[in-house]
Amino acid sequence: MDTADGDNWRRRTRSGRAYRRQQTGARVDESNVLRSLSVGNTEKDHDMKGDTGLSKQDNLEQRVMAPRYSLLREVGRGTYGVVYEAVARRSGAKVAVKKLRCDAPENVELALQEFWALTSLEKKHQNVVQLEECVLQRNGMAQKMSHGNKRSKQYLRLVETSLKGERVLGPPEEPCYLWFVMEFCEGGDLNQFILSRRPDSQTNNSFMLQLTSAVAFLHENHIVHRDLKPDNILISEKSGTPVLKVADFGLSKVCAGLGDTSEGKEGEDKNKNVNVNKFWLSSACGSDFYMAPEVWEGHYTAKADIFALGIIIWAMLERITFIDAESKRELLGTYVRQGADIVPVGEALLENPKMVLSIPQKRRSCMSDGVRKLLQDMLAVNPQDRPSAFELQARMDQVMCAA
Repeated sequence: MDTADGDNWRRRTRSGRAYRRQQTGARVDESNVLRSLSVGNTEKDHDMKGDTGLSKQDNLEQRVMAPRYSLLREVGRGTYGVVYEAVARRSGAKVAVKKLRCDAPENVELALQEFWALTSLEKKHQNVVQLEECVLQRNGMAQKMSHGNKRSKQYLRLVETSLKGERVLGPPEEPCYLWFVMEFCEGGDLNQFILSRRPDSQTNNSFMLQLTSAVAFLHENHIVHRDLKPDNILISEKSGTPVLKVADFGLSKVCAGLGDTSEGKEGEDKNKNVNVNKFWLSSACGSDFYMAPEVWEGHYTAKADIFALGIIIWAMLERITFIDAESKRELLGTYVRQGADIVPVGEALLENPKMVLSIPQKRRSCMSDGVRKLLQDMLAVNPQDRPSAFELQARMDQVMCAA
């Protein structure tokens, strides 16, 4: 396994990292927050008085909430949220519950972007994490969130906070939370799954097909993920075989308003002809090792997702990793060596657009010529030379059939 030390990586601060910088301060009493998930499916505010079923012990594992969900344990903690494993009390089904504190404007923006992306999906896809419900909680009151609910003052305040970039929800001692209830993925993330097992070409082929299918689905539904990386790809093993789930839509962008602007037939979706590859974005956000050259410049389209996917697939096939300087975790990721430094591929291509990538990187690689050519096209410096998500899916199907 080719592993590089991330301490030698030339770090640069980007807005994506700044967005997700954790806010410091005293921890609030979680008992009020946990009440938010015991509400019914209504649009009205509810007084959350009554027994929450909390024990006197401080450990989260001892905190049992009635009547809808029981939080079992913390399974992940990011820079702007915490994820718990929980059980739906009626069905006994496991779910993941993500708690996001919506105080600072940047946190609100991330939470709303994830909410808007997941609720904009009218259809389900087996390789995209499914949102069961979202609950807004503040001051012991809870309300089920619905997209564009103009009757909810709390929802409108969140939108106002995001748009104005300033706190409008009141003093810090009255925090607001969003709780996302999603399907639970017991297999961890793609990093954990790949690096804890022996190389398996059949699994790799299946994952490539699943990933390209998921991204094609998102782009078809006008969603640019903008933060594709192994950390944000979860594994479900409920069916007995590993199924990938693209998750974490905090940096995603729902594209709308492009395409044919003429008046269509009555009831026709005006956004159905939106072409995400012509929708220009300007926020230089994401995770550096997976960012396309044009993202570093802050002028890009959905083709940036194709570049990130190319980095992921390349690293997965050849098990190329680096040690993250902050978390000290071994992570899948491809890079370019410049002396003692390791540089993200996108940054290196931005500095030297004529650079030729060595694909495959390892001499004893089992990578087929079809996959190698596909990766070269996915990682092209010019976004126009990369395949669209739909072209990528079709070509990946052909490559796998020929294998």
